[in-house]
Amino acid sequence: MHEQFYKSLFRIRRVEEEIARIYPTDKLKSPVHLSIGQEAVSVAVCEALRPEDVCFGTYRSHAMYLAKGGDINGMVAEMYGKQTGCTKGKGGSMHLVDTKAGVMGTSAVVGTTIANAVGYAYAMKLQRKKVVTTVFFGDGATEEGVFPESLNFAVLKNLPVLFICENNGYAIHTSQAKRQGHPHITERAKAAGVQSSCVEDNDCLELHGQVKSAVEAMRAGTSGPRFFECKTYRWKEHVGPNEDFGLGYRTPSEAKRWIENDQVTKIAALVPEATRKAIEAEVEAEVKAAFEFAEASPFPDVSELMTDVFHTPCAATPSEAVRKAA
Repeated sequence: MHEQFYKSLFRIRRVEEEIARIYPTDKLKSPVHLSIGQEAVSVAVCEALRPEDVCFGTYRSHAMYLAKGGDINGMVAEMYGKQTGCTKGKGGSMHLVDTKAGVMGTSAVVGTTIANAVGYAYAMKLQRKKVVTTVFFGDGATEEGVFPESLNFAVLKNLPVLFICENNGYAIHTSQAKRQGHPHITERAKAAGVQSSCVEDNDCLELHGQVKSAVEAMRAGTSGPRFFECKTYRWKEHVGPNEDFGLGYRTPSEAKRWIENDQVTKIAALVPEATRKAIEAEVEAEVKAAFEFAEASPFPDVSELMTDVFHTPCAATPSEAVRKAA
Protein backbone atom coordinates (compact mmCIF):
# COMPACT_ATOMS: atom_id res chain seq x y z
CA MET A 1 0.00 0.00 0.00
CA HIS A 2 2.74 2.47 0.94
CA GLU A 3 4.44 1.98 -2.42
CA GLN A 4 1.31 2.90 -4.36
CA PHE A 5 0.63 5.88 -2.11
CA TYR A 6 4.17 7.14 -2.55
CA LYS A 7 4.11 6.73 -6.30
CA SER A 8 0.91 8.77 -6.56
CA LEU A 9 2.13 11.47 -4.16
CA PHE A 10 5.56 11.77 -5.77
CA ARG A 11 4.06 11.78 -9.27
CA ILE A 12 1.77 14.69 -8.45
CA ARG A 13 4.56 16.61 -6.74
CA ARG A 14 6.96 16.20 -9.64
CA VAL A 15 4.40 17.17 -12.27
CA GLU A 16 3.60 20.34 -10.38
CA GLU A 17 7.23 21.18 -9.75
CA GLU A 18 7.78 20.98 -13.51
CA ILE A 19 4.74 23.16 -14.10
CA ALA A 20 6.18 25.70 -11.66
CA ARG A 21 9.58 25.57 -13.39
CA ILE A 22 8.18 26.09 -16.89
CA TYR A 23 5.42 28.57 -16.02
CA PRO A 24 7.59 31.73 -16.24
CA THR A 25 8.55 30.87 -19.85
CA ASP A 26 4.98 31.50 -21.05
CA LYS A 27 4.89 28.11 -22.77
CA LEU A 28 1.93 27.24 -20.57
CA LYS A 29 -1.15 28.99 -21.92
CA SER A 30 -3.17 28.78 -18.74
CA PRO A 31 -3.03 30.18 -15.20
CA VAL A 32 -2.24 27.40 -12.73
CA HIS A 33 -3.42 26.75 -9.19
CA LEU A 34 -0.90 24.32 -7.74
CA SER A 35 -1.75 21.54 -5.30
CA ILE A 36 1.77 21.39 -3.84
CA GLY A 37 1.29 20.66 -0.14
CA GLN A 38 -2.27 19.37 -0.61
CA GLU A 39 -1.52 16.16 -2.55
CA ALA A 40 -2.28 13.91 0.43
CA VAL A 41 -6.01 14.60 0.37
CA SER A 42 -6.55 13.54 -3.23
CA VAL A 43 -4.33 10.47 -2.93
CA ALA A 44 -5.96 9.32 0.31
CA VAL A 45 -9.45 9.62 -1.17
CA CYS A 46 -8.82 8.32 -4.70
CA GLU A 47 -6.95 5.24 -3.45
CA ALA A 48 -10.20 4.23 -1.75
CA LEU A 49 -12.20 4.47 -4.99
CA ARG A 50 -12.74 2.07 -7.88
CA PRO A 51 -12.15 2.92 -11.56
CA GLU A 52 -15.90 3.18 -12.16
CA ASP A 53 -16.32 5.73 -9.34
CA VAL A 54 -16.29 9.38 -10.34
CA CYS A 55 -14.87 12.66 -9.08
CA PHE A 56 -15.69 16.32 -9.56
CA GLY A 57 -13.22 19.05 -8.63
CA THR A 58 -12.22 22.68 -8.43
CA TYR A 59 -9.75 24.89 -10.25
CA ARG A 60 -7.05 23.44 -7.93
CA SER A 61 -7.43 19.82 -9.06
CA HIS A 62 -4.19 18.65 -10.64
CA ALA A 63 -3.77 16.30 -7.68
CA MET A 64 -7.29 14.90 -7.91
CA TYR A 65 -7.03 14.42 -11.68
CA LEU A 66 -3.77 12.48 -11.44
CA ALA A 67 -4.68 10.54 -8.29
CA LYS A 68 -7.88 9.30 -9.95
CA GLY A 69 -5.94 8.08 -12.98
CA GLY A 70 -6.35 10.99 -15.38
CA ASP A 71 -4.09 10.89 -18.42
CA ILE A 72 -0.90 12.79 -17.61
CA ASN A 73 -0.14 13.58 -21.26
CA GLY A 74 -3.61 15.03 -21.73
CA MET A 75 -3.29 17.17 -18.61
CA VAL A 76 0.09 18.68 -19.47
CA ALA A 77 -0.85 19.22 -23.12
CA GLU A 78 -4.02 20.97 -21.95
CA MET A 79 -1.96 23.51 -20.03
CA TYR A 80 0.10 24.11 -23.15
CA GLY A 81 -3.16 24.82 -25.01
CA LYS A 82 -2.51 21.95 -27.41
CA GLN A 83 -4.96 19.93 -29.51
CA THR A 84 -3.95 16.75 -27.65
CA GLY A 85 -5.01 18.22 -24.31
CA CYS A 86 -7.79 16.59 -22.32
CA THR A 87 -10.21 19.30 -23.48
CA LYS A 88 -8.48 19.94 -26.83
CA GLY A 89 -6.54 22.88 -25.43
CA LYS A 90 -9.71 24.85 -24.74
CA GLY A 91 -10.11 24.45 -20.99
CA GLY A 92 -6.69 24.91 -19.47
CA SER A 93 -5.53 23.99 -15.99
CA MET A 94 -8.85 24.83 -14.32
CA HIS A 95 -11.07 22.68 -16.55
CA LEU A 96 -9.70 19.15 -16.58
CA VAL A 97 -11.78 16.22 -17.78
CA ASP A 98 -11.02 12.54 -18.30
CA THR A 99 -14.29 10.63 -18.18
CA LYS A 100 -12.55 7.31 -18.91
CA ALA A 101 -10.74 7.71 -15.60
CA GLY A 102 -13.84 8.95 -13.79
CA VAL A 103 -12.75 12.60 -13.74
CA MET A 104 -16.03 14.21 -14.70
CA GLY A 105 -14.82 17.77 -14.69
CA THR A 106 -13.32 20.63 -12.73
CA SER A 107 -14.50 24.22 -12.64
CA ALA A 108 -13.10 27.69 -12.11
CA VAL A 109 -16.37 28.86 -10.53
CA VAL A 110 -16.36 28.26 -6.78
CA GLY A 111 -18.82 25.63 -5.55
CA THR A 112 -20.43 24.78 -8.88
CA THR A 113 -19.31 21.15 -9.04
CA ILE A 114 -20.90 20.39 -5.65
CA ALA A 115 -24.35 20.40 -7.24
CA ASN A 116 -23.01 18.60 -10.33
CA ALA A 117 -21.77 15.76 -8.14
CA VAL A 118 -25.01 15.46 -6.22
CA GLY A 119 -26.97 15.35 -9.47
CA TYR A 120 -24.68 12.65 -10.84
CA ALA A 121 -25.01 10.62 -7.63
CA TYR A 122 -28.81 10.87 -7.90
CA ALA A 123 -28.69 9.67 -11.51
CA MET A 124 -26.56 6.67 -10.52
CA LYS A 125 -29.00 5.80 -7.75
CA LEU A 126 -31.96 5.98 -10.12
CA GLN A 127 -30.13 3.66 -12.49
CA ARG A 128 -29.27 1.33 -9.59
CA LYS A 129 -25.55 1.54 -10.30
CA LYS A 130 -23.19 1.04 -7.38
CA VAL A 131 -21.08 4.07 -8.19
CA VAL A 132 -19.63 6.34 -5.52
CA THR A 133 -19.49 10.00 -6.49
CA THR A 134 -16.91 12.28 -4.88
CA VAL A 135 -16.67 16.05 -4.98
CA PHE A 136 -13.64 18.05 -3.86
CA PHE A 137 -13.97 21.71 -2.87
CA GLY A 138 -12.29 24.28 -0.66
CA ASP A 139 -13.32 25.91 2.59
CA GLY A 140 -14.40 28.98 0.66
CA ALA A 141 -16.98 26.96 -1.29
CA THR A 142 -18.83 26.17 1.94
CA GLU A 143 -19.88 29.82 1.99
CA GLU A 144 -21.78 29.44 -1.26
CA GLY A 145 -25.51 28.73 -1.14
CA VAL A 146 -25.07 25.60 -3.25
CA PHE A 147 -23.25 23.92 -0.35
CA PRO A 148 -26.11 23.62 2.19
CA GLU A 149 -28.63 23.08 -0.61
CA SER A 150 -26.63 20.15 -1.98
CA LEU A 151 -26.08 18.62 1.45
CA ASN A 152 -29.79 18.79 2.12
CA PHE A 153 -30.72 17.13 -1.18
CA ALA A 154 -28.10 14.41 -0.66
CA VAL A 155 -29.58 13.63 2.77
CA LEU A 156 -33.15 13.64 1.50
CA LYS A 157 -32.30 11.16 -1.27
CA ASN A 158 -29.74 9.22 0.81
CA LEU A 159 -27.16 9.51 -1.96
CA PRO A 160 -23.79 7.71 -2.12
CA VAL A 161 -21.76 10.90 -2.41
CA LEU A 162 -18.53 11.90 -0.66
CA PHE A 163 -18.12 15.58 0.15
CA ILE A 164 -14.38 16.29 0.49
CA CYS A 165 -13.61 19.75 1.85
CA GLU A 166 -9.93 20.60 1.34
CA ASN A 167 -9.64 23.17 4.09
CA ASN A 168 -6.36 25.00 3.52
CA GLY A 169 -7.49 27.90 5.69
CA TYR A 170 -7.71 30.53 2.97
CA ALA A 171 -10.04 31.75 0.25
CA ILE A 172 -7.43 33.41 -1.98
CA HIS A 173 -5.87 35.81 0.56
CA THR A 174 -8.49 35.87 3.31
CA SER A 175 -8.21 33.49 6.26
CA GLN A 176 -11.13 31.34 7.30
CA ALA A 177 -11.25 33.07 10.70
CA LYS A 178 -11.97 36.41 8.99
CA ARG A 179 -14.70 34.96 6.77
CA GLN A 180 -16.67 32.50 8.86
CA GLY A 181 -18.30 33.31 12.18
CA HIS A 182 -18.55 29.58 12.88
CA PRO A 183 -15.42 28.08 11.30
CA HIS A 184 -16.14 24.47 12.26
CA ILE A 185 -17.29 23.26 8.85
CA THR A 186 -17.74 19.68 10.04
CA GLU A 187 -20.34 20.86 12.54
CA ARG A 188 -22.26 22.65 9.81
CA ALA A 189 -22.35 19.47 7.72
CA LYS A 190 -23.56 17.49 10.74
CA ALA A 191 -26.33 20.03 11.25
CA ALA A 192 -27.54 19.23 7.73
CA GLY A 193 -27.80 15.56 8.70
CA VAL A 194 -24.62 14.32 7.02
CA GLN A 195 -22.32 11.97 8.92
CA SER A 196 -19.12 13.99 9.15
CA SER A 197 -15.48 13.76 10.21
CA CYS A 198 -12.53 16.13 10.45
CA VAL A 199 -9.02 14.85 9.71
CA GLU A 200 -6.25 17.06 11.04
CA ASP A 201 -2.64 17.57 9.97
CA ASN A 202 -2.99 16.53 6.31
CA ASP A 203 -2.69 12.89 7.46
CA CYS A 204 -2.82 10.79 4.28
CA LEU A 205 -3.11 7.35 5.90
CA GLU A 206 -5.65 8.39 8.52
CA LEU A 207 -7.87 10.02 5.92
CA HIS A 208 -7.58 7.00 3.62
CA GLY A 209 -8.69 4.64 6.36
CA GLN A 210 -11.76 6.71 7.17
CA VAL A 211 -12.74 7.25 3.54
CA LYS A 212 -12.29 3.57 2.71
CA SER A 213 -14.69 2.59 5.49
CA ALA A 214 -17.20 5.18 4.31
CA VAL A 215 -17.03 4.00 0.70
CA GLU A 216 -17.46 0.36 1.70
CA ALA A 217 -20.56 1.29 3.69
CA MET A 218 -21.98 3.19 0.72
CA ARG A 219 -21.49 0.21 -1.58
CA ALA A 220 -23.14 -2.05 0.96
CA GLY A 221 -26.12 0.29 1.07
CA THR A 222 -25.70 1.00 4.79
CA SER A 223 -24.61 4.62 4.47
CA GLY A 224 -25.80 7.73 2.72
CA PRO A 225 -23.70 10.83 2.08
CA ARG A 226 -20.48 11.44 4.02
CA PHE A 227 -18.57 14.64 4.65
CA PHE A 228 -14.86 14.93 5.38
CA GLU A 229 -13.18 18.17 6.39
CA CYS A 230 -9.50 17.67 5.51
CA LYS A 231 -7.13 20.15 7.11
CA THR A 232 -4.34 20.84 4.64
CA TYR A 233 -2.16 23.70 3.38
CA ARG A 234 -1.00 25.04 0.04
CA TRP A 235 2.67 25.96 -0.08
CA LYS A 236 2.54 28.27 -3.09
CA GLU A 237 0.59 31.40 -3.94
CA HIS A 238 -3.11 31.19 -4.77
CA VAL A 239 -2.42 31.21 -8.50
CA GLY A 240 1.06 30.78 -9.92
CA PRO A 241 4.35 29.09 -8.99
CA ASN A 242 5.79 31.51 -6.43
CA GLU A 243 5.67 32.09 -2.70
CA ASP A 244 3.44 34.93 -1.52
CA PHE A 245 4.47 35.64 2.06
CA GLY A 246 5.38 39.17 1.03
CA LEU A 247 1.69 39.99 0.65
CA GLY A 248 1.33 39.87 4.42
CA TYR A 249 -1.74 37.67 4.75
CA ARG A 250 0.26 34.67 6.00
CA THR A 251 3.77 34.07 7.30
CA PRO A 252 6.61 31.59 6.72
CA SER A 253 6.32 30.49 10.36
CA GLU A 254 2.69 29.47 9.75
CA ALA A 255 3.70 27.40 6.75
CA LYS A 256 6.69 25.81 8.51
CA ARG A 257 4.80 23.15 10.45
CA TRP A 258 2.94 22.05 7.34
CA ILE A 259 6.12 21.82 5.29
CA GLU A 260 7.81 19.84 8.04
CA ASN A 261 4.81 17.49 8.00
CA ASP A 262 5.12 16.93 4.23
CA GLN A 263 3.24 13.73 3.45
CA VAL A 264 5.36 13.01 0.37
CA THR A 265 8.42 12.77 2.61
CA LYS A 266 6.62 10.89 5.38
CA ILE A 267 5.22 8.20 3.09
CA ALA A 268 8.58 7.93 1.32
CA ALA A 269 10.14 6.93 4.65
CA LEU A 270 7.79 3.93 4.79
CA VAL A 271 8.99 2.56 1.44
CA PRO A 272 12.16 0.43 1.14
CA GLU A 273 14.99 2.45 -0.41
CA ALA A 274 15.42 0.30 -3.51
CA THR A 275 11.70 0.34 -4.21
CA ARG A 276 11.52 4.08 -3.62
CA LYS A 277 14.35 4.77 -6.06
CA ALA A 278 12.72 2.57 -8.69
CA ILE A 279 9.42 4.45 -8.25
CA GLU A 280 11.16 7.80 -8.55
CA ALA A 281 13.00 6.77 -11.71
CA GLU A 282 9.77 5.55 -13.30
CA VAL A 283 7.94 8.75 -12.40
CA GLU A 284 10.73 11.01 -13.63
CA ALA A 285 10.68 9.26 -17.01
CA GLU A 286 6.89 9.55 -17.23
CA VAL A 287 6.90 13.24 -16.35
CA LYS A 288 9.68 13.99 -18.83
CA ALA A 289 7.77 12.16 -21.57
CA ALA A 290 4.55 14.06 -20.76
CA PHE A 291 6.17 17.46 -21.19
CA GLU A 292 7.93 16.34 -24.36
CA PHE A 293 4.55 15.14 -25.66
CA ALA A 294 3.01 18.53 -24.90
CA GLU A 295 5.88 20.42 -26.51
CA ALA A 296 5.64 18.34 -29.70
CA SER A 297 1.85 18.45 -29.97
CA PRO A 298 0.16 20.88 -32.37
CA PHE A 299 -2.05 23.79 -31.39
CA PRO A 300 -5.72 23.40 -32.35
CA ASP A 301 -6.53 24.14 -35.98
CA VAL A 302 -8.46 27.32 -36.69
CA SER A 303 -11.40 25.11 -37.72
CA GLU A 304 -11.77 24.20 -34.02
CA LEU A 305 -12.54 27.79 -33.04
CA MET A 306 -16.33 27.41 -33.04
CA THR A 307 -16.64 23.72 -32.16
CA ASP A 308 -17.70 22.59 -28.67
CA VAL A 309 -19.35 25.97 -28.11
CA PHE A 310 -23.03 25.08 -28.32
CA HIS A 311 -24.73 21.90 -27.20
CA THR A 312 -27.04 20.31 -29.74
CA PRO A 313 -30.01 18.77 -27.88
CA CYS A 314 -31.07 15.29 -28.81
CA ALA A 315 -34.38 13.54 -28.21
CA ALA A 316 -33.34 10.82 -25.77
CA THR A 317 -35.75 8.32 -24.31
CA PRO A 318 -35.16 7.57 -20.62
CA SER A 319 -34.09 4.00 -19.94
CA GLU A 320 -36.62 1.57 -18.57
CA ALA A 321 -34.66 1.39 -15.34
CA VAL A 322 -34.82 5.15 -14.81
CA ARG A 323 -38.56 5.27 -15.56
CA LYS A 324 -39.27 2.51 -13.07
CA ALA A 325 -37.09 4.10 -10.38
CA ALA A 326 -38.73 7.49 -10.91
